[in-house]
Amino acid sequence: MNLQTLRIVAVAALLALIALSLMWELWLAPLRPGGSWLVLKALPLLLPLRGLLHGRRYTYQWVSLGVWLYFIEGTVRGSSDYGLSAILGWVEAALCVILFAACCAYARLSAPSRMHASR
Repeated sequence: MNLQTLRIVAVAALLALIALSLMWELWLAPLRPGGSWLVLKALPLLLPLRGLLHGRRYTYQWVSLGVWLYFIEGTVRGSSDYGLSAILGWVEAALCVILFAACCAYARLSAPSRMHASR
């Protein structure tokens, strides 16, 4: 894969994770009827959006570490919740794996040593 494709995959996975977080906690399966404060978990996901869109390697590196917090939440809720909430937990975990893989591949391919070697 090239850098542009990896950027598109990473941004798409991040946007899907943001949308999932909002829909999950507001409408689909909130902890409390009418929504819960857990919807605020989507806010930190907005921080790296600009850096990913602009192809900043450092942003890809730290996102690949931070995404594991959401992966943990997804696997815990996927294995402990019931019904739609459990399904959404596993979807969150899958999106995290996609985002992690795209970020790691982007960071690796955009390393200065690789950029000079390809010229």
